[in-house]
Amino acid sequence: MNVLFLTLLGFNSLQERTIYTDLLREFCKNGHQVYVISPSEKREGTETHLIHEENATILRLQIGNTQKTNIIEKGISTVMIEPQFKAAIKKHFLNVKFDLVLYSTPPITLTGAVEYVKRRDGAKTYLLLKDIFPQNAVDIGMMSTSGVKGLLYKHFRRQEKKLYAISDRIGCMSQANVDYVIKHNLDVDPKKVEVCPNSIEVIDKSVDAETRRRIREKYDIPLDKKVFVYGGNLGKPQGIPFLIDCLKVCKDERDAFFLIIGDGTEYHLLEEYERVSSSNTLKVMKRLPKEDYDNMVGACDVGLIFLDNRFTIPNFPSRLLSYCSAHLPVLALTDKNTDIGKIITGNGFGWWAESDKSSTAFNLIEAILKMRKDELKLVGEKGWEYLKAYYTVAQSYKIIIKHVDSCTE
Repeated sequence: MNVLFLTLLGFNSLQERTIYTDLLREFCKNGHQVYVISPSEKREGTETHLIHEENATILRLQIGNTQKTNIIEKGISTVMIEPQFKAAIKKHFLNVKFDLVLYSTPPITLTGAVEYVKRRDGAKTYLLLKDIFPQNAVDIGMMSTSGVKGLLYKHFRRQEKKLYAISDRIGCMSQANVDYVIKHNLDVDPKKVEVCPNSIEVIDKSVDAETRRRIREKYDIPLDKKVFVYGGNLGKPQGIPFLIDCLKVCKDERDAFFLIIGDGTEYHLLEEYERVSSSNTLKVMKRLPKEDYDNMVGACDVGLIFLDNRFTIPNFPSRLLSYCSAHLPVLALTDKNTDIGKIITGNGFGWWAESDKSSTAFNLIEAILKMRKDELKLVGEKGWEYLKAYYTVAQSYKIIIKHVDSCTE
């Protein structure tokens, strides 16, 4: 079977480790031919080219600049992405008949390319729904449903509906996402919406005591404190002002240390807080290479998840997987609409509170600090077992492949 994956993420090999490349490797492992269109922006200076691997072909497609540029160039480049993807399929994959098209949100702007392959080849189409846009932008004040900004919202909402309409199946990250899509899109057949969670090729990322000591010394992280780590995007969805409020109320906790790793539009707020507070319980670092990051997480004690309290859509951050891979218990401070907290607490591998009161977070952190290391380890082991049971790419592969007629029994 020939599988086409459309993405705006840039990668040069399926051997890279992300939720998408891990899933695509699972398709390759099962004997399918995988084709990927992955863009590179003009400013990178890389011409369009093909990369061939065993059972896989990656087209690195040069597109215009959408990041680190002015708003006019960004707008033009964004509008051109869909026709560029469609033209690339015609030029480079003209003689390939695709059986399945996989694509994720973000973005919602590849509808035309998906529709073209579906019509040309009779391919099945599967949407990996990783965010619900444009409502997520409305929730945190980046877009409005009325006024001038409302015109932009209505445009993207039409795009979203069209994307759902051309998708034979919509795979959501959790049951709360399934329920939300069905409730707010009455024209979508509920039967085609299902749970297909974030998943990875499961590898044990825990570290032994000596490695833990060495990593902490390398990055100047206290050996005698319980380390709470957050790794990933630091933007508006994460509710960084609330995160800073939590850091403030915990600044005098002698047994706690907070390690924040990542980048994003709100990174400077954390950097500034670290500077003015002169706190000895906080370290803010830029994003690390994945192997270094995985080792760092494994040397910590508790994984943190933050989401802005204003969200009405049920986000489900994939960083949960890295914490579970490292056998870390998880403390999630999120809005009440996501079910990530319900899953974490219901299966005994962490704690949850709504991200509206830093005092509540403080009480939870105090309780965690009172736990012995062996008690924390037991909680973290439950997360590792849950990961192996529910979040493997082998399971996601089975969910997706059952909808392709040529591969069903």
